[in-house]
Amino acid sequence: MIIGVLTFTLYLHGNRSLKGKRQVSSSLKQKLRNKFNLAVSEIDALDEHERLVLAAVTLANETARVESTLQKALAMVEATVSEEVADVAIEVFSA
Repeated sequence: MIIGVLTFTLYLHGNRSLKGKRQVSSSLKQKLRNKFNLAVSEIDALDEHERLVLAAVTLANETARVESTLQKALAMVEATVSEEVADVAIEVFSA
């Protein structure tokens, strides 16, 4: 079994509330779940208004499939959000 983790940070410039951050987070998490069947969670900066750190996880039996899914998910994130995407990391593990 191959496990892939995509971690990225969005900088929400100008956001002044956790409610605004939650709206961006919820929308993006739902899109990733629906389109790529990923498990998605906010993993850091929970109390910061202008920084959103998400991790998305997928499983498959081929490394190429895991990497492809995570690359496509990242491309979708970059294409759909107007916020700055930074600190992107893709890790692949064999279990």
